[in-house]
Amino acid sequence: MIRKAALQVGIPALLVFIALNAFFAVSRLKQVQQTATLALESSSIQADISAVLRDLTNMETGQRGFLLTDNSEYLQPYTEGKGKIEADLTRLRGALAGSPAKERDQVAKLDELIQSKQAEIDKSIRLRQQDFRLRAFKLIATNEGMGYMQSLRIILNSLSTTEATRFAALDKDRSAILNEALRKTWMANLVLLLLTAFLFGLIHYYGRGLEHEAAKSRRGLAVRDLQLGKLTSALSNQARSNTSSIAANATLLLQNYGGFLPRQGHEYAEQIKEASAQMERLRQDLVASQNTYSENQAA
Repeated sequence: MIRKAALQVGIPALLVFIALNAFFAVSRLKQVQQTATLALESSSIQADISAVLRDLTNMETGQRGFLLTDNSEYLQPYTEGKGKIEADLTRLRGALAGSPAKERDQVAKLDELIQSKQAEIDKSIRLRQQDFRLRAFKLIATNEGMGYMQSLRIILNSLSTTEATRFAALDKDRSAILNEALRKTWMANLVLLLLTAFLFGLIHYYGRGLEHEAAKSRRGLAVRDLQLGKLTSALSNQARSNTSSIAANATLLLQNYGGFLPRQGHEYAEQIKEASAQMERLRQDLVASQNTYSENQAA
């Protein structure tokens, strides 16, 4: 009874523990995925910041090369940077839309400075294209463009540092979550293994107990079958003796005194003889049935 009760409690408990372990494993996996998604977003923002800075550098490089050489081929980096900077800045602005107010303000300031820097570059290039070489170089000598670039680099470096710090914190959180998940998974699997081994051992022990009880029951049935067979044999022999005696007496009665018996007495004797014959056939059928049952039990 105790073993059966333990199985009735242990198996549902094992199933519940497996379900809970799977639930917590999925929850931890979702946490890791969320952290990984945030880290990927941070990396993407870093790439957008680098793209904006690269566009500005290309524009400035093209400006300087053209002003020095008056060769339009040097404007290729400027043209490429100018064509990409708006898309890169829009992507960066969208990525930081949900960031704290300080970062959003920096992006707004970044937008203003880029427009000012681009206007300064365009003006110097137009002056050089119009052969106002001296006026173009005087514009450069005011260090207006350098001031814009310094301010732009400060903002971009600040945004990059913020994202680097955020990425490091996310990476640390992800590592902590993974380590905690690994530790809890090992513990849960160890408990699950021990519980499963205990239940299998209990099932094996319970099965051996059932086999022992079944064997004991079979031995008891065999003893009772033997006793029943002996009793049946004894009763059968007694019944056969009685029916044989009745049949013999009825036969002798008819043979020796059949001529003296009235017709009705003669019929009674015949009925007694027939009844004893039927009883003998019934006894033989019972003995045959008992023998068949014994053979099946032995098999």
